[in-house]
Amino acid sequence: MDPIRNPYAPGAGQRPPELAGRDEQLRAFDVVLERVAAGRPERSLVLTGLRGVGKTVLLNALRSAAVRRQWGTGKLEARPDQSLRRPLASALHQAVRELGHPDVESVSHVLGVVRSFAQREAGAGARLREQWNPGIDAPAVKGRADSGDVEIDLVELFTDLGGLAADVGKGIAVFIDEMQDLGPDDVSALCAACHEISQSGLPVIVVGAGLPHLPAVLSASKSYSERLFRYQRIDRLPRDAADRALAAPAADEEAAYDEAALSAMYVATGGYPYFIQAYGKAVWDQAPRSPITAADVAVAAPEAEGELAVGFFGSRFERATPGERDYLRAMADVAHKLAESGEDVLDDVESVPTADVAAVLGKKPQSLSPARDALLKKGLIYASERGRIAFTVPHFGRYLREHA
Repeated sequence: MDPIRNPYAPGAGQRPPELAGRDEQLRAFDVVLERVAAGRPERSLVLTGLRGVGKTVLLNALRSAAVRRQWGTGKLEARPDQSLRRPLASALHQAVRELGHPDVESVSHVLGVVRSFAQREAGAGARLREQWNPGIDAPAVKGRADSGDVEIDLVELFTDLGGLAADVGKGIAVFIDEMQDLGPDDVSALCAACHEISQSGLPVIVVGAGLPHLPAVLSASKSYSERLFRYQRIDRLPRDAADRALAAPAADEEAAYDEAALSAMYVATGGYPYFIQAYGKAVWDQAPRSPITAADVAVAAPEAEGELAVGFFGSRFERATPGERDYLRAMADVAHKLAESGEDVLDDVESVPTADVAAVLGKKPQSLSPARDALLKKGLIYASERGRIAFTVPHFGRYLREHA
């Protein structure tokens, strides 16, 4: 089939041609936007899930929904080695510009507060960091969001932003990807600011996305975070949505799948959106004609798996040290054995006991703490509950057993 007309889009955060299976989340967010704009109380939102389930794609779709309602929006990606101040200031700078407030003086004042927040960091070298220019023309406002205490500063910043948005009957939404990588102080400050804003009724919300342990990160920072955010678990697609993600783009190009092909694709991809796009692209390029058959899927499977092995699995495996790779392989072995024994372990997604991993390696669990902690920080595994860990990447255990 014509590769130029191939409709599938396997890419990090790249929106697929058919955003299937996320209608419920989109409708719920529309309600949030309407309620906040009307001055009614509403919680900020946190999306959680494994890698490859489409959290970033959904985050971008939610942002687009806010833009359509003429909200001010900004987006950032958290990094474990970076303070929240600068990326958040850049995101809020964009949000204020999108808001389109007619009062130039009010806008200038709030942008000055954003600049003060960006330039003020506590600790050694703060004076030098104050010379950093966030691209805001307005002069920094002294005495507002510049105390050096990020919690105090963020509350003041969000309060001023909320007031500006309320003036024009709109709202401001901040979208944070990889939210689990925020530092402890920044997480605490963000929770405190969201709490203050929700109590005051100002039209500012935070929409975060992160790995499955993100709720635990927030809860460890502020006990009330369990009631502060609306948590939505983003999972793999059910069969009907997965079929639609494949069939709808093909139909737009006057092509189709037969039923056996759709069944084979669901078995191969497990319903994970990123895998659906990767397989869809490979199968389209390999299939000689429409309708696409199960035989076409079988022929294209090695190409799809090879692409995933390099771009999705391999790049993550390469980030691990030799000792960390041994730990990952041991996790894969334990998950496979538990699955064969009939326990509730599904394709290496569910958690495995850390004691069992240590037993496979022939070591005491305490001696493996450095490797486990390093893998946690690198986002390759997460602690699903006390004494248990799991891969953040679906099908990673299978990849390790077959390729590593």
